[in-house]
Amino acid sequence: MATLMDGEVHTLTTELPAMFDGVKLAAVATVLYVIVRCLNLKSHPSPPEVTYQDTPLMRYLLECCPLLTKDYIPPLLWGKSGHIQTALYGKMGRVSTPSPSGVRKFLPMQDGATATFDLFEALGDHSTGGDITMVICPGIGNHSEKNYIRTFVDHSQRQGYRCAVLNHLGALPDMKLTAPRVFTYGCTWEFAAMVNAVKQAFPNTLLVVVGFSLGGNIVCKFLGENPSNQDRVLCCVSVCQGYNVLRAQETFLQWDQWRRLYNFVLADNMKKLILSHRKFHGYSSLEEYYQQESCVHYMHRVTVPLLLMNSIDDPLVHPSLLAIPRTLSEKLPNVIFALTQHGGHLGFFEGAVLFPQPLTWMDKVIVEFADGVCHWEMKTPACLERRVQKSHCECAALATKQPQAWSSVSALFQCEWPYS
Repeated sequence: MATLMDGEVHTLTTELPAMFDGVKLAAVATVLYVIVRCLNLKSHPSPPEVTYQDTPLMRYLLECCPLLTKDYIPPLLWGKSGHIQTALYGKMGRVSTPSPSGVRKFLPMQDGATATFDLFEALGDHSTGGDITMVICPGIGNHSEKNYIRTFVDHSQRQGYRCAVLNHLGALPDMKLTAPRVFTYGCTWEFAAMVNAVKQAFPNTLLVVVGFSLGGNIVCKFLGENPSNQDRVLCCVSVCQGYNVLRAQETFLQWDQWRRLYNFVLADNMKKLILSHRKFHGYSSLEEYYQQESCVHYMHRVTVPLLLMNSIDDPLVHPSLLAIPRTLSEKLPNVIFALTQHGGHLGFFEGAVLFPQPLTWMDKVIVEFADGVCHWEMKTPACLERRVQKSHCECAALATKQPQAWSSVSALFQCEWPYS
């Protein structure tokens, strides 16, 4: 039987500490590598990728909205991770959240449901001197009391905007349903009721339409459903929506970017909301539900300036879905698509190293864009109706002079030319 000599034992014992030190260094190096990769620390800040047609209006809006051409700088240590940005938005919403004071309005619907929205008056004059109202549709299961909505409302109020925020049907914990249904992914009835109520209450106001996530789908679908829905609307901003839920359904079943886990969490939250009321909204099939609820079949009919915003690292919106807004902005003269490298889903936190700022990049961009459209409108001698009519003519010219361009749009959105 082989035995170790004294000299060999001495050599082995002196080499063991060095071996353990090497293992420790390798482990530390591995952990650091994983951290750097997971947090994307090697990624450099960059301006968003902005797609648009080169028109006088678009050039003017980009001049008025410098944030769309400057670097978006997220917090250094964690802000380049879409998962952390999304988790912080979901858990915290915003930091140092203000508490804007508003009045709750109740709207009886034809089917017996009771829609509600909160109205917040402006805290000063708008820079144009005009009467302008932000009509806001929050994300899935959200309402005016969510931190990210309160922060955005407070910022908009201080810039001279009145704000009306829809409370999704069934989302308010202290508001019982009066009809056997809750909100759905693309039902525009409650949002339409709020818009009509605002128009009636303020006959001279003009509207800026804003939608977050699911709310972005609703507002784009609302504006495209009927041209009359765009009356007195200056512009629309949609943030972090998925555009086509039928396609998004397939991506939510994948483990890429932990998307299947997010799908489970969202579905569980919706199940809790539905079970708390024991109500449901029926369709003959899941495919019919997704088909009818997606704004992708209506967006081409929106003729007012339309800003679509997404981030590449949004774990809820698969990159393949971003072909929809990119193609729309390439083919239609009223659409801008802004795509950031970072920001997650409705995060877009800004900050130096660790702590984020109270206002996000998203909050500031929306107001900058709206201000630009408002000032453009004041500089244009034609009234709003003539401007909308001109947009229709521009789109008609696109179909006439560039049939190949319109063909690609209609193929992508599975639609026909709406103004024939």
